[in-house]
Amino acid sequence: MGDRQDQNERDRQMMQRIAAGDDAALKLLYERFGSLVYRMAFQAVPSKGEAEDAVQEIFVRLWRTAGRYDPARAALVTWVILISRRQLVDRMRRTRARIKPSALDEAAGLSVADREIPVGAGETEERMAAMMKKIESLPDLQKTVIKRAYLGGQTLRQIGEELNTPLGTIKSALSRALMRLRERTSEELPT
Repeated sequence: MGDRQDQNERDRQMMQRIAAGDDAALKLLYERFGSLVYRMAFQAVPSKGEAEDAVQEIFVRLWRTAGRYDPARAALVTWVILISRRQLVDRMRRTRARIKPSALDEAAGLSVADREIPVGAGETEERMAAMMKKIESLPDLQKTVIKRAYLGGQTLRQIGEELNTPLGTIKSALSRALMRLRERTSEELPT
């Protein structure tokens, strides 16, 4: 139990340093939780760029609220996740009125004009279901790489390490999968 209390005290001190404007402490917080926050953001927003923007907003919020952190109420990781989730929900509410292209739409080669057509929630769900059906029809490695890269937010290097597969093979599988998805999507578009 002493180790947990020691960690809580170190976390409390780090957050107090951040509240006091210590850039080194903020860097430590980012190094510790940056990838977790990015994965959460990447799952919540449709593109890598927006995920990066969301991460920046989240860390600004963590910085601004650092003085309120209380290890007696929650572990630091829990607090970071809660702040991140709140920030992402706020971001999604702000952008709910306009539908944004998903990373998979971009990868599948849908044109800007195709993606800018306003659609209702039901149509968006249908589009996602159709895309998932196309993904499910891919060969196993291609399907796994697409799901982990675009839906799981993993890097190709991470995927290769987890699958014990060379990075070049992972890149090739992704390239072939995207090509197949583009072909299948273009076959369905009206001419």
